[in-house]
Amino acid sequence: MLDESAVFDHRMLGREECVLGHLLERWAEEKPDDIAIIFQNGPTWTWREALQQTRQAAKAFLDLGVAKGDHVLSWQPNGPDAVITWFGLNYLGAVYVPLNTAYKGGILEHQVRTSDAQLIICHADLATRLNDIDTASLTDMLIVGSDDFDASTVAGLTIHPASALTPPTGLAEMPQPVEPWDTQYIIFTSGTTGPSKAVLSSYLQGYSMGPEANPRFDGDDRILVNLPLFHVGGTVFINTTLANGGSCVVDTHFRTDQFWSTIRDHNITATCLLAAMVPFLLNLPEFEGEQDHSLRTTVIVPWTDEAMSVAKRYKLDAMTTFNMTEVSSPLMSDLHPNIPGLCGKVRPGIEARVVDENDCEVAPGQTGELILRSDRPWALNHGYYKNPEATAKAWRNGWFHTGDGFKYDEDGNFFFVDRIKDAIRRRGENISSFEVENEVVAHPEIAEAAAIPVASELGEDDVMIVVAPVDGCRIDSKELFEFLQPRMAHFMLPRFIRIVAELPKTPTQKVQKHLLKSEGVTGDTWDREEAGIEVKRDRIG
Repeated sequence: MLDESAVFDHRMLGREECVLGHLLERWAEEKPDDIAIIFQNGPTWTWREALQQTRQAAKAFLDLGVAKGDHVLSWQPNGPDAVITWFGLNYLGAVYVPLNTAYKGGILEHQVRTSDAQLIICHADLATRLNDIDTASLTDMLIVGSDDFDASTVAGLTIHPASALTPPTGLAEMPQPVEPWDTQYIIFTSGTTGPSKAVLSSYLQGYSMGPEANPRFDGDDRILVNLPLFHVGGTVFINTTLANGGSCVVDTHFRTDQFWSTIRDHNITATCLLAAMVPFLLNLPEFEGEQDHSLRTTVIVPWTDEAMSVAKRYKLDAMTTFNMTEVSSPLMSDLHPNIPGLCGKVRPGIEARVVDENDCEVAPGQTGELILRSDRPWALNHGYYKNPEATAKAWRNGWFHTGDGFKYDEDGNFFFVDRIKDAIRRRGENISSFEVENEVVAHPEIAEAAAIPVASELGEDDVMIVVAPVDGCRIDSKELFEFLQPRMAHFMLPRFIRIVAELPKTPTQKVQKHLLKSEGVTGDTWDREEAGIEVKRDRIG
């Protein structure tokens, strides 16, 4: 039962409406043989089977000493193991803490340390990266993706085999009550002016971000989930499926050449197209029947001229939104918006303002920072784990400060303008310039570095670094790039490297990145693509 005081609060939900374990039990009872999750090139689970798998995983974690409220790391690509890891942890009331599978080096170490986790569920192809970092409080690793992993290749941790995740029997019920305001997961931001932050998200936030924000999705939908489960772009659509009792297809990643065959093979009715997915689909050769498909709702972010073109070409019922890890889809558009740059209007239950540096609201048409609050407790993030300073700064004056520049018009339409935060966005990934710079200055011949975005021909940004050498040293751009390759995720690696004697600074010695951005790619800038260097992400499994 909910606390008695909450029963009379219309803003709150019951456990069976938003708490993952209770939702699984609800649908396993109401529609046990209906399809719940289809894994591309993998198994299909009914709701009964999804609950059974979850209860087995929960028993495995209980046997490993996991209890309600514990943080557990999940470091694996989308697939059955990743889903039952998440579900099994939440069934116990434990906190799911996923890590980006591209991470290595300093950013990986920071997130492992911040998590306070003792257990990590890790894909075998990633495990040896932990040898290069301080694993902080980790004591145990459960390996997935291999039945014969060599435990001697990872030092300092107790290794549990993949079979430990699926014991012969599972729990019969949730061992402790889990409430809507409990923490469901911690997802790390990209980091902006500092290290990446650990966002605390409740079950109510997960519900508010998905099914509440977009009522067009319902129990008849089959949603394609091809965004990673270490991003809210992936978790939001599984939470939507759980809340509505529909079904979803989970793929490891977006595949341009297989996108439409996947839609048709599984009768997909809803999906999200993010960033570079749009030009990739536009660049496909025309084919017969390209408007003959089952899609009925497509969320496209950002809303650009290309987004409108892809919606028209494939006859999509398309809409757009604004969202981030910390909030809950506060801006939503109607179908078929016709204004590039639009993010939508404020949805019910949310208040939004565009303000100046003193939190004073600016007039329509003027640019300021978007700030938000909700009329439902717990519908937005409840802070940054182990970072009270950042929490207080983000939530000052009782509003959540997004750090993003916006404008609005007299009709209540909101438009994204630019990033106030010091971040770069490439192919749907938010990249911390701070964390890029940290890895660059680890090179012994680099005195200082600035990471900046430059426009990409595929939309969004490419990464450029501007570096100054230590006195007496001479930097070779190709050698610097090779130094960075094993230290950074593929999407963080710079395309452009420019070498200068000294970075431009203010009188208080702050780097004037706006000057570097205005200069952009100069004649003396090294371009890895012109150098014939191709960077691909590691394929896991």
